[in-house]
Amino acid sequence: MDGCHHRRWMNMKKNYFSHSKIGAMKQPKKKREFPHTYVIIFTLIVVAALLTWFIPGGEFTREVKSINGIDREVIVPGSFHQVDNSPQTWQVFTSIFQGMRRTCDIIFYILIIGGSFWMLNESKALDVAILSFLNFTRRIERFKPLKAIGVNNLVIALIMICFSFFGAVIGMSEETIAFVVIFVPLAISMGYDSIVGICLCFLGAGLGFASALLNPFTIGIAQGLSGIPLFSGIEYRFIIWLVINTIGISYVLWYANRIRKNPKLSPVYEIDEHWRHKASEEGAIVKTKAGKIAWVVFAVVAIVLAIFAYLYPTSQLVVGQNVISVPAIPIATVVWVILGLLALRHSVQLFIVNILMFTILFLIVGVMGYGWYIKEIASLFLVMGILASAAFGKNANQLTRSFIDGARDIMSAALVVGLASGIVVVLEQGKVIDSLLNYSANAMQGYGKVTSMAIMYIFYNLLNLIIASGSAKAALTIPLMAQFSDLIGISRQATVTVYQLGGGFTNLITPTSGVMVGVLSIARIPYNKWFRWFLPLMFILIVAGFLLLLPTLFLPLSGF
Repeated sequence: MDGCHHRRWMNMKKNYFSHSKIGAMKQPKKKREFPHTYVIIFTLIVVAALLTWFIPGGEFTREVKSINGIDREVIVPGSFHQVDNSPQTWQVFTSIFQGMRRTCDIIFYILIIGGSFWMLNESKALDVAILSFLNFTRRIERFKPLKAIGVNNLVIALIMICFSFFGAVIGMSEETIAFVVIFVPLAISMGYDSIVGICLCFLGAGLGFASALLNPFTIGIAQGLSGIPLFSGIEYRFIIWLVINTIGISYVLWYANRIRKNPKLSPVYEIDEHWRHKASEEGAIVKTKAGKIAWVVFAVVAIVLAIFAYLYPTSQLVVGQNVISVPAIPIATVVWVILGLLALRHSVQLFIVNILMFTILFLIVGVMGYGWYIKEIASLFLVMGILASAAFGKNANQLTRSFIDGARDIMSAALVVGLASGIVVVLEQGKVIDSLLNYSANAMQGYGKVTSMAIMYIFYNLLNLIIASGSAKAALTIPLMAQFSDLIGISRQATVTVYQLGGGFTNLITPTSGVMVGVLSIARIPYNKWFRWFLPLMFILIVAGFLLLLPTLFLPLSGF
């Protein structure tokens, strides 16, 4: 018996350990998790701090110049001098606070946008609009010419061209943040993904910004600092705009059609479940008849617009060097009354969509005619949210809670903007930004025209990783680059074009861009997913951009 028990015990032991080993072998390996956006940006802050220990400090002397009627601080060429650098240590943490303070306008802008659109979305007005738009595209797709082209292809192309135009003419950038919550759900409902959604507005505006025609914040400043006629050379820049947009839109269309055929090929397929869930709720949407409060909102807005139409009978819209007088507000008032009455007779949701459309209209008029920027735009969207929520019948307490919910939902996107700004703060405090700029300029000397232009082009693409602002790059570099181009025999107009193209493409992936990180955060797209998706297109655009620069060296182009 003892022997039998012993053998049984040994067999049980053997079986236990063998099963344990098999179980251990069968356990799936943990999937490597890509670092969070916050982790990536903080790592870059640490890297920037390390650079301040090894790069000698230096500064340019700066002076204030009036550029196109605006005082700007620019560097004095040849004024670089070494200073003691300031190695950064614990400042990696204080830089976050300073970055938040520096970008507080964009942070609050994002929070207000989030709260405002949350108020609007509670009415399901956007869902109704998207559903109506999709039904419209299905109806018109019956026409053979449109069916051959593809209505969806046409929609994508037209929206991107529209945003590209505004990017090229008025420098639209921060404004695209507000459109993410519109176009991402639209793209998902059309059978695409969130990447296509942000391409419609963010990438579209980015393509226009890079190939700017009349952008006062890039071309205007750069040409003013270079001492060449304002917005000269527009003929060739229009060709550049056409080529860059053709490449960018074609790439997005190719990708969009690929994803529509097989949605699981999308790198954000799992992440987009949030948006697909929201889109699936459209079938349950019930259009609501407009109540008395909606009619009151309509009447109040009509009266206010009538007053402004009397006070501002014409608006001076600035397009490049041209000023166009348009009775924008009187026209808007009449259109508001007509469309508002039609919308109210249909549903309160359609009336709220009407409020959104007029918000976008006044955004354009305000930016082009009255110099509006983040403060005014944020206020405009806040008014939109209040009017939309009130029209839907929400009381003051309900309206407030809706705004807080929306701001809370988008808080992560707002905070990442300030975090990203900490990279620049560390480099500035370490007194190494000017050193990097000076070393790069010196590295270009002693080469031929083509090679020098290539180095300048690479320099601007890399500089974007540190300084995302187009106007800041112009103020920092153009006074130096303009004189350098004289020495090597490159026209100043060509140098401005190098700055223009080189300062646009990598700007769409730089972590220091508050707009980029804000857009991605709102769309719920991880930075690594966007980076990998955009990388092939970025290289194509960079190569195309350099090829477009070569004619400025060898052909007698107007303005060059």
